[in-house]
Parts: sequence; structure tokens; C-alpha cells
Amino acid sequence: MQRVRMVLPYLRETGWECEVLAVHPQQVAAPCDPWLEKGLPADVRVYRVRALGFGWGKIPGLGSLAFRALPRLRSAGDRLLRERKFDLAYFSTTQFGVHSLGARWWRKFATPFAMDYQDPWVNDYYRLNPGMTPPGGRLKYGIADLINRWMEPKVLRRCRGITTVSEQYGRQLRTRYPFLQDLLPVAVLPFPCDATDLRRVEKDGVRQDVFAPHDGHIHWVYIGRGGPDMTKAARSIFLALAEFCRTTPKQAEPIRLHFIGTSYAGAGRGVKTIEPLAEDYGVKHKVAEHTDRIAYSQTLRCLLDADALIVPGSDDPAYTASKIYPYLLAGKPLLAVFHENSSVVELLRKVGGGVVVPFQTGDLPQNMAGRIIKEWFESRAWSNTVPLDDTAFEPFTAKAQAKKLSEFFEDCMAIDRRRSAHISKQHTSCT
Repeated sequence: MQRVRMVLPYLRETGWECEVLAVHPQQVAAPCDPWLEKGLPADVRVYRVRALGFGWGKIPGLGSLAFRALPRLRSAGDRLLRERKFDLAYFSTTQFGVHSLGARWWRKFATPFAMDYQDPWVNDYYRLNPGMTPPGGRLKYGIADLINRWMEPKVLRRCRGITTVSEQYGRQLRTRYPFLQDLLPVAVLPFPCDATDLRRVEKDGVRQDVFAPHDGHIHWVYIGRGGPDMTKAARSIFLALAEFCRTTPKQAEPIRLHFIGTSYAGAGRGVKTIEPLAEDYGVKHKVAEHTDRIAYSQTLRCLLDADALIVPGSDDPAYTASKIYPYLLAGKPLLAVFHENSSVVELLRKVGGGVVVPFQTGDLPQNMAGRIIKEWFESRAWSNTVPLDDTAFEPFTAKAQAKKLSEFFEDCMAIDRRRSAHISKQHTSCT
């Protein structure tokens, strides 16, 4: 929901009137944050539906929010489209089963639709890395993967345009489905960001209880998921930290690392994937992993309370971390360890704001740790903020992204008009 939430205040300026169809927040398996809703424009209509209960999560393939919410979303969407004309439906959610409603609404109401790929719908990562256990276990993941591979091409054939957070996602889709070649617009739109959020957190007096910011320690913070694909980056950070502790124990003594919200499991049910890695290198006493996810407003508060920020990236070259934008706006010393083909590397080289240590697929953690020691520890970048180039960063702001999204919507409408004219011409010829 972050993309939609961020651009809503600016889309009207570009000529688009928007209405939002969403699931009631109490039925989403994530911390509820009323603070987010307070930032929505008062003049935008938001329709919320009730989904089936969380108990369906025990059944492989049927417990996702998409499955639980689909009947009510379909019913509410049908009603809205029956009542009045909408120019375009835009699906911006990683609950991809919901995107199938786009094909239904095209057939039933002739309403064109576009899709937002914030993550891949079909993900080949665990097929290419069979030694890694996918989230939810192999059975649950395998069933969901079969459903995804069956649904995705059916929906894409009716789609009028795609937005993605990574250029590689668009290339992967066109490789997987040759029928997409040059047939629809694909716009690369990173998640937007807005310094307004950080100012609101300060103004509203939001507090966090994950760590005490003024307890005499130096707090380095990462907020986001963990997982096996981040093992290489995490190991390299801990190796470098262990060496820093060995060579400069006095400087290293007050440093504490916090990894927050590393598991998608429910509260209290997450399995730690970061602390065991720290233990391998003798720095577990400096690392605290909080598997439970926290509200977004508290996430921003943690960023503001931190002394430095660290972001271990995936070994998947297509991975892009949407969290990087508020990290940059927080104005703290920042270390990012990402695959060299990730868009995060290009971004940080362009806008500044932090130290980026890229790695290649075949790199070993030991080699990566050497670069981290040099560029983060020895240079004391961990205690000095790298300036952010505001001009270079401007295209990633919510206002600029709203303009690009508006232009993308216009492209989708143009595609739909051309297809409709082609179909009409064929019909005339046949009759």
C-alpha cells in the first residue's frame, strides 16, 4: 500500500481523481498503524472490505490475504464499476491473486487495468537455489508457486501496463512471456518517499520501544526482512565487525546492532535468522534480532533514533530494497551491502547519502568484509553522514513519482484505445 499512500496527495494535481478499494486493516497480518491513515487526503474515497478469518492460513495455498479477501473485493469492485465509469483500475499490492480481478473487470465492464510489480509474482529464486528453504516451508511455498505460475500469464494477457520497482522484473517478465514483447508499457518506478512522513513522526511525538537511544551505546539499526538470500551480506558485516572489535576494542565496545522485523511470521512466532550468523563470528553479544514486525511510524522513529543504519541486501541481483529511501531521508550514517546489479547500488552512487559496498555473485564474505572494513570502519564512515544530493534525489520523491505514474496511466489508456479501435475494425470487417 505504500506506493498508493504516498502518491495519493499529488495525483489530483496531475488530473487523476482516485478512489481506493482495500481490505480492512484489522484483517491484514501486519501491525496496525492508525498513524498511516491520518496522512491520507480527506477528499479521497476509501472503501474497505472484510476478508475471511486468519484460520484459513493453516491450509497450504488458501491462507493468503489474496484468497481470504478475493470474494469481498470482487463484490465491492463489481458494485463500484456498475454504478459509474472508471477509466482505469490499478493493482498495487503484492497479494497478486487480487490482480486476477483486473481480467474479470475487463471482461465484465470493459475497464482496462494495470499492475504493479513490487516483487515478482512468479519467483525463480528458490528453483535456482534448491538448497535454500523458502518462506513457509517447501510444501506451502510449492503449492502457492504452482498457483502463481498458472494465474500470472492469464492475467497478463489482459493487462494494459506494468509498473515495477526494478528494471530486471520487466526483463524477466518479457523473457518468460514472449507475448508481452512491446505490447504494453512497462514503467520502472521505485517506491516513492516523502520527508513529510519523518516530519510528521517528530511532530506527532511517535515513540519506539525496541531500543533506548540515549543509553550510552551506539545503535546501528536495520529494519526489514531477513532470510537465506541475505546470509552473504550479513556474514560479511559480522566478519568486519569482529575484526573491528579485535583491532580497536575500545571504539567497538559501545556499538550495538539491531535487526528489526526480520520475520513475516505472526508476533512471537518468528525464527531468528540473523543472530545465529553473528554467533558464528563471536559478535552475538553485540547483535539483537527482533523478529516481530513493527508499525511503519515506529519504523521511522527507529531510523531517527539510530546512530547509524545498515542494510544487508539479497544475493538476488533483481532485488531492490524499497526501505532505502526513508533510510536516506533519515540523514544518518548508512552502510548498504548489495549485489552489484541491484538498483540500490546505482541509486546510492547517483544520490549519495551513504556508503555502498557492492558484491558479485561469486564473492566470498571474507572478501566483502575486507571492503567493509576499509570503507566503513577504517574511514569512520559509521560516525559521519554522507551528504544526500537533493537534486539527484528529487525524481524519487512522492510528488515526482505521482507525475510519472500519471504519465504511465495515460500510456495505458492510449494502449487501450488502440486495442479497442483494432477490435472494432476487425468486427466491422467480419460483419
